[in-house]
Amino acid sequence: MNIVLIDCTPELNALFDAGTLTVPEGMHIHVGAPTPEQIVSLCRSAHIMLVEHTLVSPETLAACPTLKAIVFMGTGASSYLPMAWLSEHGIAVSTTPGYGSRAVAEHALALTFAAARNLGPMLKDIARGGWQPRGGLQLEGRKVAVIGFGEVGRCYAQMATALGMDVSIWNRTPVDSPYFEADLNTVLRGAEVVSLHLALNPHTTGFLDSARLRLLKPGALVINTARAALIDQAALAQALYSGQVAHAALDVFWQEPMAPNDPWRDVGNVTLTPHAAYMTQEAYLELWKRTLNAAAQYSDR
Repeated sequence: MNIVLIDCTPELNALFDAGTLTVPEGMHIHVGAPTPEQIVSLCRSAHIMLVEHTLVSPETLAACPTLKAIVFMGTGASSYLPMAWLSEHGIAVSTTPGYGSRAVAEHALALTFAAARNLGPMLKDIARGGWQPRGGLQLEGRKVAVIGFGEVGRCYAQMATALGMDVSIWNRTPVDSPYFEADLNTVLRGAEVVSLHLALNPHTTGFLDSARLRLLKPGALVINTARAALIDQAALAQALYSGQVAHAALDVFWQEPMAPNDPWRDVGNVTLTPHAAYMTQEAYLELWKRTLNAAAQYSDR
């Protein structure tokens, strides 16, 4: 069985090199982001493709005639893979949900601290040779709207509660929590922090739009470690410009990797990280275990 990991990150590869993780015999690993031509070369005779965060087109997949399954190393496979095309051509797709929930929730909390204390602008200023202290917010007692209450949202809410924040939760389906509120507008109205933890689908695309941003308390903080398209990009830019949103802390973007000239790089009141929320050693250990288990199911068929 020919198995190929097409886009191993340097962090994951370091765990292979250190012997922390084991690569099964016969598996081929390509480190870094591959071009479409490289994917075809790697997978022309592959049976199972492992994908971390690379867009793979139908044209590329069509040039891999022996492929019978893809294991997407994450949850948002539809953001990277042509799911309808794969279904039509009988190629199975598995995902690895839940492997990094704690890692992502902790990163969301780190971004919350960064936004509250204006770390992004101060770090940029220091790097340019400046020295301009900026004030910020204490989080205790602040209303935080936790939007989406899966494993990541649940973990984030627990940590926010421990900080003494006023937690309010909304989920598309009711959840068992004393902080749950069925009415979305009630959750958003007056929120000083909003953290997004929703799955991306046709119902949630553009979820945080201009109307919902206006419900937040002026000067609110927006945190997103889920999917960029949950937010109306133009609406967020306008809210940052007007001051309705004081700071946005984002780990996901409307184009990834972000282009060198992407205008978001030059926005002053943002903290940006390059889709790194899941990247902890503990999360990678669990991710690799789940990936191999998924691949083994197809290998045995």
